[in-house]
Amino acid sequence: MASDALISVVVPVFDEAGGIALFHDRTLRALAAIPESRFELIYVDDGSRDGSLRVLRGFAEADPRVRVLKLSRNFGHQIAITAGMDEARGDCAVVIDADLQDPPEVIADLVEAWRKGFDVVYAVRNRRPGESRMKLATSAAFYRLLRKIVGIDIPLDAGDFRLLSRRVLDELGRMREKDRFVRGLVSWVGFRQTGVTYDREERAAGETKYPYSKMIQFALDGITSFSSVPLRLATWLGWVTSLMAFLYILTLPIQWMRGITVQGFPTIMAAVLFLGGVQLVCLGIVGEYLGRVFNEVKPRPLYLIEERLGGDGDHDAGEGSGR
Repeated sequence: MASDALISVVVPVFDEAGGIALFHDRTLRALAAIPESRFELIYVDDGSRDGSLRVLRGFAEADPRVRVLKLSRNFGHQIAITAGMDEARGDCAVVIDADLQDPPEVIADLVEAWRKGFDVVYAVRNRRPGESRMKLATSAAFYRLLRKIVGIDIPLDAGDFRLLSRRVLDELGRMREKDRFVRGLVSWVGFRQTGVTYDREERAAGETKYPYSKMIQFALDGITSFSSVPLRLATWLGWVTSLMAFLYILTLPIQWMRGITVQGFPTIMAAVLFLGGVQLVCLGIVGEYLGRVFNEVKPRPLYLIEERLGGDGDHDAGEGSGR
């Protein structure tokens, strides 16, 4: 890789006012220590309500290497990442959250691997202090299940903390699907990929932005974006219930000859509830996919930028959109 490379650091921010200053200072020191490189910091304010934008505005006013994108509302973590990658001008871009669970000092290791010729360098978590056993277990189970059913080699125990080369950024920029699962998209594009292990730290301030409800939605987005297995599961359920009904019909002559009579209300209700449940499950699965198709065909941009700050100078509010 050429010397004096420009490294873009994309930081999605949502209600991180309590710890963003510490993150900023550590990140500046970590980036300054990387030899033969320049850098830009791109903060994406994803509709924060706690004064994060005021702090970010101060960063942009004090340092021309800092740019801030204020989205018009909260579009979600994956969309905020996408907005930052769209704005990145660097030879490579690093995506990192602002909660300091992912140490900025690891960026140097990611850049070193990129300079060896890798297009994607993902950070693999060695230790994850501060996270409950339940969260660790469900996360591990989800990624192992996803890896089996989607047919894409998504790295285990790796989040969105990673480095992407310029050509990967350009390819991702062509993908404008709205229900985004960035980790899956990065794996899908291929090219040369490798991992760097690190020890995660505890959150510096604030609370997690991924409660179980958002984790479930994130899992649904990942599965339905890259796999049709749930639709096949609905078909299999239909075939199994049909087979069970057919086998039961075959037993009716035997029951009649042996004088076995079914009086029936509990049996009938059990059968009706079972078949009704299967039908509703199948309709729900189809509805999940249909809802995503409905979302994709609407020609809305992925996000709207209300304000740009820093870099080449402040711009008027309302300028820019998510293509």
